[in-house]
Amino acid sequence: MSGDLPGIAPSADVLALLDSDPHGCAMAAAVRDQDAVIVDFKLVYLNEAGGRFLGRPREELIGRGYRELWPDTVTDGTLPFYRRVVQERVPAVRTVYYDRASVTGHFEFRVVPFGDGFIARFVDLSKLTMGAQTEGGTRLYEALDAAFDGFALLRAVRDDDGTIAAFTREYVNQIGAKLAGRTVEELVGHRVSETSASSTELGLLPFFRQVADGGEPWQQQLTSPTTGQVWELKVTRVDVDVVAVSYRDVTEQVGHQLQLESSAAQVRAAATRTAALQTVTAALVAASTPEQVYDALGEVVRSSAGGNSLAVLLTEQDRLVLRYHAGYEDHVVAALRALPLSHPYPATGVSTTGQPRYLGSPEEFARAQLDTRVAVPGGGRAAWAFLPLSTGGQVLGALVIGYPRPRQFDEDERENLIAFSRLAAQALQRAFLFQAQLSIAADLQRALLPTALPTLRGARHAVRYLPWTQGADIGGDWYDVIQIDPDTAAVVIGDVAGHSPQAAAMMGQLRNAIRAYAADGHSPTGVMRRVNELLLRFEPHAMATCCYLELHLTEGTATAVLAGHPPPVLRVDGHARCLPLRTGPPLGVRGAHYHDSTFLLPSGCSLVLYTDGLVEDRRYPLDQGLTDLLAALDSAPTDNPEDLVEHLVKADIGPYPRRDDVAILALTVTAAPPPGPRTARRRFRGDATSTSAARHFADDILAAWDQHPLREDAGLILGEVIANAVQHTAGDVEVRITMGQRLRIDVHDSSNRRPVKRSIDSSSDTGRGMHIIERLAHAWGSAPLPGTGKTVWFELRPPEQRA
Repeated sequence: MSGDLPGIAPSADVLALLDSDPHGCAMAAAVRDQDAVIVDFKLVYLNEAGGRFLGRPREELIGRGYRELWPDTVTDGTLPFYRRVVQERVPAVRTVYYDRASVTGHFEFRVVPFGDGFIARFVDLSKLTMGAQTEGGTRLYEALDAAFDGFALLRAVRDDDGTIAAFTREYVNQIGAKLAGRTVEELVGHRVSETSASSTELGLLPFFRQVADGGEPWQQQLTSPTTGQVWELKVTRVDVDVVAVSYRDVTEQVGHQLQLESSAAQVRAAATRTAALQTVTAALVAASTPEQVYDALGEVVRSSAGGNSLAVLLTEQDRLVLRYHAGYEDHVVAALRALPLSHPYPATGVSTTGQPRYLGSPEEFARAQLDTRVAVPGGGRAAWAFLPLSTGGQVLGALVIGYPRPRQFDEDERENLIAFSRLAAQALQRAFLFQAQLSIAADLQRALLPTALPTLRGARHAVRYLPWTQGADIGGDWYDVIQIDPDTAAVVIGDVAGHSPQAAAMMGQLRNAIRAYAADGHSPTGVMRRVNELLLRFEPHAMATCCYLELHLTEGTATAVLAGHPPPVLRVDGHARCLPLRTGPPLGVRGAHYHDSTFLLPSGCSLVLYTDGLVEDRRYPLDQGLTDLLAALDSAPTDNPEDLVEHLVKADIGPYPRRDDVAILALTVTAAPPPGPRTARRRFRGDATSTSAARHFADDILAAWDQHPLREDAGLILGEVIANAVQHTAGDVEVRITMGQRLRIDVHDSSNRRPVKRSIDSSSDTGRGMHIIERLAHAWGSAPLPGTGKTVWFELRPPEQRA
């Protein structure tokens, strides 16, 4: 502990105290960059309660950085808050509510500086009143969810014989305190009789006792005899000796109800109109397309208004065009198809002036259209209401309701019909706007995603993009297939955080950057590192996840990099498994390091890449979603990528309804490895990262080929050869691994300088590379390449061939 928090080491007594604390306690050490600026904090201690509150074992958290553990909270001010505590050496308190993938809860943090870091005590406020060791907090909030505006928690105080003598108010929300005419500080911690005389006046204490002892909820409306206030109260037992009291002041509502009850006729009329409007509103609010609005009008508005037919005519340039009709005869429909705005049909005037018109008899209808040659026939109707579809000062057209019998439209009915028409106009306007947004969003999404993917030699692929099921927001999910050379391709899938045009634009930039770096010949880790640097430079607050795979189809291998993204799934011989790849942080994290993983691609296998919307959201855990995905792939009847993707789309995978976009890319390998010894080849940039990247590559390939005894020596020798090549040459370095009777590794570079074995002694700091190679290799050597450059090679014998 003292190494993580220099200057002060917590004593055993302090640690014992923190371990026994029922609330969360954590210690974190500052992580500083080369300029001594705090850039992150590493968790070095967490008590058991803290791990339980955070929902993850302590072993998964301790030793890891804040940015890695909770990447979706790094932009909410938390890190600057911790930084100020450490730098200013002043304790601080902060209350936060999280509903994120990495942490959920309502917490109060008390933070004090400690060495070059801090100690934080955090309390889960949702469980504060019930104790961290029980499930009471959950049950409590389930009760409060059903409560009225104000609520409080009361704990019973019992005397020596177990009888409840009083109640102490342990919690009250702000609204509850305001309704009681006090502050929260004046109420919490005091007995009810000390803080609320009204509880004694209303005789509530016996009911509190009844609920606490018996467990049956109690609910009633009571009037204070001194103030005349009317309260709606509900009392529920949520734990042993704890009751939740929810209440609201309904004095005004009760007064209104008494006024309404003074006239039974007015109440019935108002209730009828309200019910009709509510029915129409519910139907129209649920409609999101013009067709759905028309259906709602035909099913609800016509019957609610008492008519037997309905028509919707919309203004388009200088005409009224019939867009929907119900209950009209064919010859009437034919006459209504398109009317000039100068036509005498009453709907044209209504659409022009925005004023309704009511015709109560066939005679009135005939007088409105004196020219019988052009008159629209009335059909089987005897009265009409012509209503403007008006909203926001704009008249969209006219709504025509026909009635089977003559009628007089009184003032109340006219008001009701106008309300109907306004609701219809608003719904239509929303639907037109939503339809336009959907079209724009779909066009933009299609423009940002690749219009066509290249055909690969040795593999077939298929993709699906499933937009979010609600709204017209644009997602940041993307996929891509990049042909690097005839035998090498990259497949990519990623997800920019958020749903907005900005997220979609960022997605397009990232996709193009990945394409450029891949085409430039960078390794998978090089591509990911450069894309991360680009994102931090131009969009420092953005964040994205990505899975990048470089496929070498002729040799049957692939190299992958994960940047905070769910792992791809490999299906071989009908069985699917998540690939155990090295993982790195999401794109957009400063100081991020990425490491690649190499694995085999057997002929006939299938790879499935996907975005997290397929398998998780805040309601659905990732582990369950991955289980669903593996089960669906195990049950897939074919490895054809088109059929495989279609099977996954229709399978019961992950959350439903979905709240995020989903991208899926499936690829099936058709190439068979060439006959002869197994080979694998990779090109590395001549920089400082090449040595570790080459060693990872060799280690992964030999493990996949089941050559575990050779891995250590091969990695050590290869590291020396690569380091020598990087030190003495410029340009790329190529590594070729061949496994026949012996393991042979060739390293090609552009330098003509041959390796030289130098004399060394115990004080030499360099020059040991050739000695290590000569000691460990069965054979080694070097040879010039045609033109310029050289090859340094070495061989290792499997253990069974060694004397």
